[in-house]
Amino acid sequence: MKKCVVIYNPASGKDKKNTSVQPFYDILRKYDYDTEIIYTSKKNDATSIVKKLDAVDLVISAGGDGTLNEVVTGNLERKKRLTIANLPMGTTNDVGNMYGFTGDYVKNLELLLKGVKKKIDVCLINDTPFVYVACLGDYIDMAYNTPRELKKRYGKIAYILYGLRQLKNKINSYDIRYTVNGKTYEGNYSFFFITNASRIAGVNDVYYDIKLDDDMFEVAFCKVRNKAEMMKFFILLNNMDAKDVPGITYYQTNYLEIEFMKKPKVSWCIDGEEYPITTNKFVFKIDRKTTMMLPKENIIKLFQKQDEGE
Repeated sequence: MKKCVVIYNPASGKDKKNTSVQPFYDILRKYDYDTEIIYTSKKNDATSIVKKLDAVDLVISAGGDGTLNEVVTGNLERKKRLTIANLPMGTTNDVGNMYGFTGDYVKNLELLLKGVKKKIDVCLINDTPFVYVACLGDYIDMAYNTPRELKKRYGKIAYILYGLRQLKNKINSYDIRYTVNGKTYEGNYSFFFITNASRIAGVNDVYYDIKLDDDMFEVAFCKVRNKAEMMKFFILLNNMDAKDVPGITYYQTNYLEIEFMKKPKVSWCIDGEEYPITTNKFVFKIDRKTTMMLPKENIIKLFQKQDEGE
């Protein structure tokens, strides 16, 4: 019998009073897995758990995008990496939606176990991994500062409620020097998005053609001067490929260096969690050695290589 460890974050997502863990045991047994469920209780628990695991056949991250980030981080710190999987049970679940999961965790577990193993690109910021997004700018903090009680009560709407409280007219911008695709530039921008995803902050098809195995990530720098311009920007983003939106400086690359002339007063947000700033220089690159079990639904759309069992 195969061995599966489920790393379960009971604090992720909206109210989970009616969530039972019994389906984990029942469904995984049907697919010939002996299952152990390990609960997280604090930040970075999942990272520590994965680092210390003995060799197992599958590790499932049952939680939000932040929980998946912790699982991936722990896996990258192992000498011998494990096959991991994402079971979305958070509030926004950008990664889960991109992979083709539904809102039903029981159905999702079936989709996952009927899926395929794929090598995926994992992005790094100063050697810290992120699965789908690293972003910086005003209001970005709503992803990690929105009170958990608010998220449990209102779900995605909680982010809007928190964001409205922070809304002000002036938006900060930053002078930077950056190197991408072998050339160095200077500019002044308000928002920075380094991504490997087609869905960000609940917005689908931010980019129309994302591949998770092309050794590339997407870079978007944007200058927005006030809240009116920001609203216009998000309206355009809902209707256009991000690289075609006026005001966005776009690149596709596998290596990026950014130097802020003054250290930003705000933190980066990676996969929905705060990444505190301790320097004004950041290097982005890719690790290509992570194997994930994924549902088949969006494989053709998300991967260049279509053969199974990579």
